[in-house]
Amino acid sequence: MPRQQVEEPFKINQKITAREVRLVGDNVEQGVYPIDQARKMAQEQNLDLVEISPTAVPPVCRVIDYSKFKYEQKKKTRELKAKQTKVVLKEIRFGPNTDDHDFDFKLKHAQEFLKEGAKIKAYVHFVGRSIVFKERGEILLLKFAQALEDLAKVEQLPKLEGKRMFLYLAPKAAAVAKVAPKPAPADKDKAAKAPKEAKPAQAPAATE
Repeated sequence: MPRQQVEEPFKINQKITAREVRLVGDNVEQGVYPIDQARKMAQEQNLDLVEISPTAVPPVCRVIDYSKFKYEQKKKTRELKAKQTKVVLKEIRFGPNTDDHDFDFKLKHAQEFLKEGAKIKAYVHFVGRSIVFKERGEILLLKFAQALEDLAKVEQLPKLEGKRMFLYLAPKAAAVAKVAPKPAPADKDKAAKAPKEAKPAQAPAATE
């Protein structure tokens, strides 16, 4: 079975069909050239003529090493994917009659999740006839959101869906930024050994 040829994302060299192109870049004199002249300029440098903006009039081309160009493009794509953080969604479940002790316990967990950058899906689950206490569930979720207002912003206010009422919270950027790694012991030692400026005898030592 013949190998399927991968289509290149850019037109290069003989595949460029425009009659004239605009050359840009550091290694050529920028301007509009007939296509044959532009190809010749690329060949003289043992490089490729690459059409980077086909919709422009005339199309814009660069004289570059196409293999190196593709490698750099793939490298940038990989780096962008690596920087994209996967959003984690943590669920916290309440009952309409959740007591203060259980509420505080779940609140502490939520604070930890938010500091780690996770989103929160908190919900009240109504079992059987407890659905008549939906107002109580809404008050509970609003109280939960208010207790976390320093760390989280509300993405969706309490909303009843079937037998569950949902509240969605997202971490505030400032709250996540505060959780920074502690300085290494070596850094502390350097700080301790650093020379201190002489101070007047009567002045108290500054403390943090």
